[in-house]
Amino acid sequence: MVAPMLRGASRGRWFFTPGPLAALPLGPREAHSGAQGLLAAQKARGLFKEFFPERGTKMELPELFAPGAAGSFPQTIYCGFDPTADSLHVGHLLALLGLFHFQRAGHNVIALVGGATARLGDPSGRTKERAVLGAERVGSNARALRHGLQALATNHQQLFSNGRTWGSFTVLDNAAWYQKQHLVDFLAAVGGHFRMGTLLSRLGVQTRLRSPEGMSLAEFLYQVLQAYDFYYLFQRYGCRVQLGGSDQLGNIVSGYEFIHKLTGEDVFGITVPLITSTTGAKLGKSAGNAVWLNRDKTSPFELYQFFVRQQDDSVERYLKLFTFLPLPEIDHIMQLHVKEPEKRGPQKRLAAEVTKLVHGQEGLDSAKRCTQALYHSSIHALEVMSDQELKELFKEASFSELVLDPGTSILDTCRKANAIPDGPRGYQMITEGGVSINHRQVTNPESVLVVGQHILKNGLSLLKIGKRNFYIIKWLQL
Repeated sequence: MVAPMLRGASRGRWFFTPGPLAALPLGPREAHSGAQGLLAAQKARGLFKEFFPERGTKMELPELFAPGAAGSFPQTIYCGFDPTADSLHVGHLLALLGLFHFQRAGHNVIALVGGATARLGDPSGRTKERAVLGAERVGSNARALRHGLQALATNHQQLFSNGRTWGSFTVLDNAAWYQKQHLVDFLAAVGGHFRMGTLLSRLGVQTRLRSPEGMSLAEFLYQVLQAYDFYYLFQRYGCRVQLGGSDQLGNIVSGYEFIHKLTGEDVFGITVPLITSTTGAKLGKSAGNAVWLNRDKTSPFELYQFFVRQQDDSVERYLKLFTFLPLPEIDHIMQLHVKEPEKRGPQKRLAAEVTKLVHGQEGLDSAKRCTQALYHSSIHALEVMSDQELKELFKEASFSELVLDPGTSILDTCRKANAIPDGPRGYQMITEGGVSINHRQVTNPESVLVVGQHILKNGLSLLKIGKRNFYIIKWLQL
């Protein structure tokens, strides 16, 4: 049995776990000068929203990031991600971008998967309790999130490096330390350091307590476990900064108070803004409007199009939040947009940068191929698309595998794919121009299929009936 680790922090001792992403190259265009360089730069971009505590500490937050100051350099920063689903979504990206910006400035960052805390459910920003997830489901989700975080960190390393030395990116899971705890031992060691009045005063708690549903004990104790996470990482990894969404400020404050009470040391919190839909709703799984980062839930094409569709009044802000582009470059992009708004240059650049970070260069290329195939009727794009891309692009399409017999006609093909009704009505649909193959209208039902025209080089045919009904045919034994 492992008792909770409650001991004073050793001054001057810092623990880091440089993983495979340590010591990555960075470039000069992102150089930060002065104690406030990093924080001021991200505040100017709108990525960092609030700092806690802003003043009144022995060492203030900007000093912490100044090389050669009383604090140690580099610092360690963490952000938590609860595995309530098996994928991250766009709403998580800003917190990740915050971690990446610290990493690019030479600091070590930790992405903490809440394999234990997800069992309780974070009540922050919620009007009712989350659905309870079983241990097996949470464990499976946690593994998926760890994989997703590592994939994003790898894309960041490989595609956005710029010549300087980066800090490490480490993925941890808080189940690793809570699984070793016994409930009574934990409460005896930790519980006495939290005051009920303070916990009850949190805005999120007050809101839930006044709601018809109220608040469960499990949800109420969530802030205690998040505070202990911060303490654990402070002790083991020298982590002095927690990053989180603006709805996490109360939980961050609980961690600050817990650590300061036990050790006398100052730690800090930084919040990032929440991304909302056009209706003002927070983007996420619970709101039912999540844009996922896993390809099997949201394809690269769908992610790309989500950002291409952003309105002019938000695209400049999103370029500052979701990309690593320097502010002067963003200004130039917006100036070109004023001259040629029909080209949607800022939206396309935003979509490209985000898709490349999430899905890599191959994912970005895939998204562009799908865009050309769907919106520009590109035969070439169709010819080089994989089966997976076609299924992603035409999700509702029926997928058939057919053998190409000699003399197979357009009418035969449509009927074998169950795309038209039998009898005269199906024949008439073709003659009236309601059928196209590979973006080309066909009107002669008796025409024999031609390889290279009706059948693409990749052995596929895209059959469209009317305006919206697609059928994908994979031809065998060509």
